[in-house]
Amino acid sequence: MVAKPSFDDNCLAPTSEGEMSNLVAESARSGAQLRIIGGGTRLEPMSLASGQKAVSTRLITGVVDYEPGALTLVARAGTPLHQIETLLEGEGQILAFEPMDHRHLLETTGTPTLGGMVGANVCGPRRLFAGACRDHLLGVRFVDGSGRVVKNGGRVMKNVTGLDLSKLICGSFGTLGIVTEVSIKTAAAPEREETLVFGDVTVSEANVIFTTALATPFEISGAAYSQRTATLRIQGFPQQIAYRRERLKELFCNYSIGIFDGERSKEYWIGIRDVLHFASTGHPVWQILVRPTDAPGVVSGLERLGGTTSLDWGGGLIWYSGKASAADVRRVCGGSQARVVRGTTLGPKSFFPPENKFVSRISRSLRATFDPAGILNPDLLDR
Repeated sequence: MVAKPSFDDNCLAPTSEGEMSNLVAESARSGAQLRIIGGGTRLEPMSLASGQKAVSTRLITGVVDYEPGALTLVARAGTPLHQIETLLEGEGQILAFEPMDHRHLLETTGTPTLGGMVGANVCGPRRLFAGACRDHLLGVRFVDGSGRVVKNGGRVMKNVTGLDLSKLICGSFGTLGIVTEVSIKTAAAPEREETLVFGDVTVSEANVIFTTALATPFEISGAAYSQRTATLRIQGFPQQIAYRRERLKELFCNYSIGIFDGERSKEYWIGIRDVLHFASTGHPVWQILVRPTDAPGVVSGLERLGGTTSLDWGGGLIWYSGKASAADVRRVCGGSQARVVRGTTLGPKSFFPPENKFVSRISRSLRATFDPAGILNPDLLDR
C-alpha cells in the first residue's frame, strides 16, 4: 500500500521499505517526479514543481544491528544521526569521518538522518585523516527509480560482493535511488585532542604549514584555515598528544603557536565542520575540491571576484561565499570540482560539478539504468 501524505500536503513519508517501493513504482508508472529530502537538512529548500511530491525517509527508522566489538552498525535510513552518535558514544566510538551538520548554513529545520548523510556523502574535517563517508560503507539497501529494492554489500568488514553500488549511491543525492538501510564501519573515539593555532598567516603560509605537518608521522586529524588563522588538530591518548604537540612546535619554531585543548578545541572544530563562519553571509556558498598545492592560486582568483574563502582538509577543500556568477566561479576554479551548497538562484546546472563527455556518458547510462523514468530529484540534474 502506498504511504499516505505526512508532515504537509506535499510530503509523503513511507514507514517501511515496502511502502517506499510501492510509492516509487506508482510514481514511475505515472511519471510523477519526486523530491527526495531524507530528514530535510542537506539540501537548500526549493519550491516544488507542479505535480512534484516531496518524499521523506524520516519514518523508516531503527537500529537493526550494532556490534561494538566488530566496529559495525546497521540502521535504517531515517534514523536520526544524533541517535546514532549517542549510541556510539556510549561504547566509546564515533563515525570516523565526522559528518557535517548543514542546518546552520542552509537554515533548514529538519533532523539529519543516516540516509541523508550517505546520500550526500557528508564528511567533516577528519576526512583528510580517516577518509570520506563512502570509504566507511559496508553496504546499502535502496529503492531505485522503478521501485525495485536493491541490496549491495554486507554487514561485516570482510565482505566481497562484486560491483560496489554503495559508492555510486553515496553522494548521488537521491538521483540514483532512495537509501533505506545502511551498514557502516565505526571507529574508536580519541581520548583527547588539542589544536595548534597559527595566527596572522597568509593562505600561502598556511599551505606550507599543512603540507609540512601532513608529511610527518604525527597523525594530523584536522588542518583548516580561516580569517588569517591556520589550525592543526591532533587526537589520541594523552601521552601521544603531548609528544606530538612538542615535536610540531619544534618543527614550526619560527611561528608563535597557541593551543586550544579539551572543549575549546572541540567547539572550534564543530564551527569549522559546519562552516559557521559563512552561516549568516546571505551569499551563495560553494564547496570546491582542489589539489592542496593549488589552493593559494584558486583562493586568490576567488577573492578577486569578491567574497571570502576558507580552507579545510589541509587545503584540499575550499569554501567560498560571494556574489560571483557560476560561470565566473567555474572559470577561476578551472578543472577543480566546484559545487553549489547554498544558492538556488544560480540554477541546477551549478549543483553538480561539470562532467567531461566520457564521465557524462557513464552518468547518463547509470541514471537510465537506475531511474529510467527520470523521477528522482530531477531538479538537481541538467538532463
